Amino acid sequence: MSSVYEQKKGMYAVVSCDVLPEVFIKVIEAKRLLACGEEKSYASACKRIGLSRSAFYKYKDSVFTYEEKLKGRIISLYAVLKDEPGVLSAMLVCLHECGANILTLNQSIPVDGAAAITVTVRLSEGCGRKALTDKLNAVAGIVNVRLLSEE
Repeated sequence: MSSVYEQKKGMYAVVSCDVLPEVFIKVIEAKRLLACGEEKSYASACKRIGLSRSAFYKYKDSVFTYEEKLKGRIISLYAVLKDEPGVLSAMLVCLHECGANILTLNQSIPVDGAAAITVTVRLSEGCGRKALTDKLNAVAGIVNVRLLSEE
């Protein structure tokens, strides 16, 4: 029987950033700078945070953050909205007020005065799916909101 250490190739571990070597933290920061558009190239991101490009390239495909499960649940909602100006905007405002982070949003072309919407959001700690759907169902112009899935 082989040990876990011998089988490590392809395994992942979730480790607190408090105990990671500084190089890993810098790789994560460089990747964030690029993803957010704050830097345009690997070279400029590495220079900005004081990381060698060789260290970045060595670890960039192996070091990443694990935010999804730590920040809250992901839910997908299906809604029917009246085809009136401002209804989608009101829905987005309601999601914002509940602290939901929109991950995806798809809207169909309105038919018979209503449009179907599917939206996937990451809920914050203080927002439950029941409270969110209740608030959305109370928004003027939203005909119905229902939960499709939850992770």
